[in-house]
Amino acid sequence: MSKPVSWEDQRIFLAVLEEGSLSGAARRLGLSHPTVRARLEGLERDLGTVLFTRSVNGLTPTSAAEALRAPARAMAMASQLFIRQASGPAEEVAGSVRISVPDMMGMEVVPPMLARLRRKAPALRIELELSNRPADLLSQEVDVAVRTVEPRQAALVARKVAEISLGFFASPDYLARRGMPRNAEELKQHDTIGPDRSAGDLALAAGLGMGESADFSLVTDSHPAQLAAARAGCGIAATQVPVGDRDPGLVRVLPGLELARLPTWIVTHENLAKLPRVRAVFDHLVAEYRQLGRSVRAGGASSDQAG
Repeated sequence: MSKPVSWEDQRIFLAVLEEGSLSGAARRLGLSHPTVRARLEGLERDLGTVLFTRSVNGLTPTSAAEALRAPARAMAMASQLFIRQASGPAEEVAGSVRISVPDMMGMEVVPPMLARLRRKAPALRIELELSNRPADLLSQEVDVAVRTVEPRQAALVARKVAEISLGFFASPDYLARRGMPRNAEELKQHDTIGPDRSAGDLALAAGLGMGESADFSLVTDSHPAQLAAARAGCGIAATQVPVGDRDPGLVRVLPGLELARLPTWIVTHENLAKLPRVRAVFDHLVAEYRQLGRSVRAGGASSDQAG
């Protein structure tokens, strides 16, 4: 290697690797296409290796590039952590806190919680990452995570905060056209919306009696997209009861049918839990989700009594 490799070049390499193209990396980084190309070619010269093969179909990472993916990603996470740690005084509830939340919760549940948090702690800057992939808290990729799978690592601080009921929902227009199913057997005669390729979601759908992917009239692995399709009248979808109940464009289907409950944990790293800004976010989400869990249980009890 002729000279030390700059972090900026590594950052550009990672962006090209993850975006799959020079133009995608340029958009992500806010750089020009020629700049990204020149910096990537310079990095290949400095390393003395080819990182991508060029063709009419775009860029394909070589084995050398794939071998560098993990260390480049680790460098990126360390850089992001460095910036978050330096974003505010360690002893104050101020600065940046990065939160990872599953997509549906991140769009439908968490925003009002964060609005209340910001009113209490206006010096906080929230970085909200929507992903159904569990964030790597051990490497401190994020500061706080909302998870629906119980964390097992000893270095993590976790609080189980709720078990959120799942229910079937459809639009009034769809039900006016097709009628309200009276039982699980009649549900099978309706258009249903479900997952496409997500193994975990397909297993959950099978557990709810929704069948396999081929049985659905519309499939997508995006939970917000499933809800939007139900709202548009495409069929019946399963979603979190608090989300469906407050949506004026949806009606609960088979409310007496017991479906699965979604266990929910708030998680952080034991080292980060000592920082006031991270602790403030962690404690706030714990309190908010526990309140949500109490309202879900109260609503379920009322429905049961009414029935």
